[in-house]
Amino acid sequence: MRGGKRIGVVVPAFKEETQITTVVETMPDFVDDIIVVDDCSPDDTAKVTRALQADHPTLRLIVHEENQGVGAAITTGYLDAIERGCEVIAVMAGDGQMPPDELSGICDPVISGEAEYAKANRLIAGEAWELIPRKRYLGNAVLSFLTKVASGYYNVVDSQTGYTAISAEALKAIDLKAMYPRYGYPNDMLVRLNVARARVRDVPSRPVYGVGEQSKLKVRKVLFTMSWLLLRRFWWRMGSLYIIRDFHPLVLFYTLGAFLAFWGLVLGLVVTGIWIAGGEVTGATAVLVSLLLQSGLLLTLFGMLFDFQHNRHLNPDQ
Repeated sequence: MRGGKRIGVVVPAFKEETQITTVVETMPDFVDDIIVVDDCSPDDTAKVTRALQADHPTLRLIVHEENQGVGAAITTGYLDAIERGCEVIAVMAGDGQMPPDELSGICDPVISGEAEYAKANRLIAGEAWELIPRKRYLGNAVLSFLTKVASGYYNVVDSQTGYTAISAEALKAIDLKAMYPRYGYPNDMLVRLNVARARVRDVPSRPVYGVGEQSKLKVRKVLFTMSWLLLRRFWWRMGSLYIIRDFHPLVLFYTLGAFLAFWGLVLGLVVTGIWIAGGEVTGATAVLVSLLLQSGLLLTLFGMLFDFQHNRHLNPDQ
């Protein structure tokens, strides 16, 4: 226990037979329950974990019969931790990239009641650019920006980190079974926590690479998939938070801004095509395209400003 709270740690694992031992054996002493969820690994991840149970009585192993994705593995662990009575539940990946000595710092804002959700922020570290592979760093930066807009947590950085801690009460306030089952889980979590009006805190963390982990990510594929997910989740948040629950004019700014910008872009492409083909483009048409794009951008920026102000109190640092 820590701070009088029962602490559980969910460890999603897929093909981590070489890493899972280190993760379990370096787990801090204050952790009451370690829940390893093997997402149908084709290697000996489950076998190695079972062998560890002899020396770690708090270790529990759950094996998915079919591969469901890292998000689904985390959900399985969360539900089990809640059943066990854990009050603060952290997530540490099974690849050994999350420093165990930082777990207390990530759990503390949740234990103290300062926030309902705390997450590591690797990008704030001065050596992040040197330690994180370039493609992953840039991909993370892009997705972090998109997640800020989609979730409303404009002060949160490093949206792709899986090193997190959350209160059991916050988990009960969201529909875990509706969560995105794969890599976009942390992004989906932030959107849903915003609708639940949960406070989120970033905790500085050092990036860890080259410890034997094997990356299973395809950056280009993830960027496309995640962008589409975040677009859908953004409009879901707009409807759930600013129309169904309560009305806020920012939803009108966003909607009208997106409408004008879309048609300005379409018309602009058509006009450009006509110009390239040697056709005539009138000044009035060019002005119309410019007005549509500028008006759309301006309205969208006003929507972002109102959204930022409306959610600012959900970041304890502000």
